[in-house]
Amino acid sequence: MGRVIAVANQKGGVGKTTTAINLAASLAAAERRVLAVDCDPQGNLTSGLGRKRREPRPSLYEVLLEGKPMEEILVATDLERLTLAPADRELTGAEIELVPALAREYRLKEALEPLRERYDYVFLDCPPSLGLLTVNALAAADRLLVPLQCEYFALEGISELMTTLKRVKRALNTRLEVLGVLLTMVDERTNLAQQVAAEIRQHFKEQVFRAQIPRSVRLGEAPSFGKPILLYDIRSKGAEAYLALARELMEHEEKGTGEGARGALARS
Repeated sequence: MGRVIAVANQKGGVGKTTTAINLAASLAAAERRVLAVDCDPQGNLTSGLGRKRREPRPSLYEVLLEGKPMEEILVATDLERLTLAPADRELTGAEIELVPALAREYRLKEALEPLRERYDYVFLDCPPSLGLLTVNALAAADRLLVPLQCEYFALEGISELMTTLKRVKRALNTRLEVLGVLLTMVDERTNLAQQVAAEIRQHFKEQVFRAQIPRSVRLGEAPSFGKPILLYDIRSKGAEAYLALARELMEHEEKGTGEGARGALARS
């Protein structure tokens, strides 16, 4: 059964969507079967994987609010083993429309259940908030991956995310654990970045992935072409970093450490 991983941090601009796109693509390139689910009304994961936002199609909105099977909204990407469940602006209304809905926190979990056997990994790209869409993702996920920008304000708000995680785990999803913290937008040329990275690693210890994502112009350019960095510039440092992250994730899966070792963060 596939591992469902929510990529979340309520702070915007930390590389959540970039990570969801490129980690999913890197695992697909490693011949893993991957599903990327866009849970953000901005639809950046959708456009970043080559689907035009204005292109008429059913999306996650119809799945969550109208009960459409997830299977019916899936679209292919430029990578053979990577499939996309798209989102569009209509999803903005879901935060309000889900409020009176029955079992509102479990809509995404129920929709994903029939597909889990088909994929090795399912990535849920969450919006930069802790609303019902993010709660749905956390209720559906096995693990939480937290991208953390390498700056002095990086830890701001992380305690709120951990509090939400504990509440979701207690009330909605007892199996949810933290997979790890990923350092993003790292500029190793500066003393500041090195100091902040050291501080984060000291704080979270082994919960931080060894791989870290550099600040990269090429990574920023790739989404405008609707491509993951592997298809845009495979020789770039960004591509190398996400391939290293994918290898590290697969190593944890093979060693069986993905569940326990990094999960301690959720209880810290």
